[in-house]
Amino acid sequence: MHKQRILIAGCGDVGSALGVELAAAGHFVQGLRRTINQLPAGIHGIAADLTDPASLQKLPACDILVYCTAATTHDENGYRLAYVEGLRNLLAALPAPPRQLFFTSSTGVYHQADGRWVDESSTTEPTGFSGRILLEAERLALGSGIPATVVRFSGIYGPGRNHLLNQVRSGIAAPAEPPHYGNRIHRDDCAGVLAHLIRRCLDERPLEPLYLATDDAPTPLHEVMEWLALQLGVEICERKPVRRGGSKRCRNTRLKASGYRLRYPDYRTGYAQILADE
Repeated sequence: MHKQRILIAGCGDVGSALGVELAAAGHFVQGLRRTINQLPAGIHGIAADLTDPASLQKLPACDILVYCTAATTHDENGYRLAYVEGLRNLLAALPAPPRQLFFTSSTGVYHQADGRWVDESSTTEPTGFSGRILLEAERLALGSGIPATVVRFSGIYGPGRNHLLNQVRSGIAAPAEPPHYGNRIHRDDCAGVLAHLIRRCLDERPLEPLYLATDDAPTPLHEVMEWLALQLGVEICERKPVRRGGSKRCRNTRLKASGYRLRYPDYRTGYAQILADE
């Protein structure tokens, strides 16, 4: 595989893990973010603000563009700036179109809330602003004139993402009734999925315009938290809803058919590694 110039825009937690993997494979990786002093070794920093077109002048050309930013404020304006305006600004600033664009989205675009299964063909009619704006950004990426692939991640967990663990450590778990299905993917699998799809692109193998990226085990949230309590030796003393979002079960059939093999196929393997690392 020839060395490629890969630009990761919004190079945070997932982007940095991806960049380290790509750099280890011999690619020239640049990470764009506001502050670059915390980027891992092997990623060349570009200090810029996706919401400020003036800071995007003189961007380098790239072969592969990965847009994986996150909103800095969780209101409607923050989402629009991060996902729609940021992507529009970046595409306008690039000196030449890349070979492929990868845009990271979320399963939050799905409105289903009754435990049903969803996949890439399921309808998306989100009622909240976050899902609507992400769909708008997906359409912008897919309609950019650049070959593009959208990856919808389910709930990301992993190192430093301790909200659920902290809830359990406090003796809190979700109620068993009604069951609220959750879907998750380990941070390392997020990076792994993107690296896998980039390899497919560079090997000139076909890519779908959309992949749903999640692990093999949609599970009611109370079951996950009860298992964590058992591992931690904690007694559950309070039941309360701890996460918003619809109850649904996400299928990863298309992703697995592309040849990707999950590093952490369920919450047990993923959280066991997190707890072991602690």
